[in-house]
Amino acid sequence: MRQKVLVLYLANSALDAPTVAWAVYDGTGETRPMAGDNDQAPYRTGVDALKDGWRLIQAAQILPHSRGDEFDLAYLKYEFLFEKLVETAT
Repeated sequence: MRQKVLVLYLANSALDAPTVAWAVYDGTGETRPMAGDNDQAPYRTGVDALKDGWRLIQAAQILPHSRGDEFDLAYLKYEFLFEKLVETAT
């Protein structure tokens, strides 16, 4: 078994919010995705990833914004980690 990891950054803390950024890591070695190699998100929402068999392993921690931080674009706050286990021949 090998692990594939999907990181979705959503517009807010709800799992059905739109995807705004993403990263994919393939532990099977079948693909070598790189940041910026696709203009389309692999899933429109986190719920769509669940429907396709990805398992949610970490949800975004919901923390209140400090005054003025709601306008800070320095980081993506709503990160969700998913995994999919895939059988391989090796």
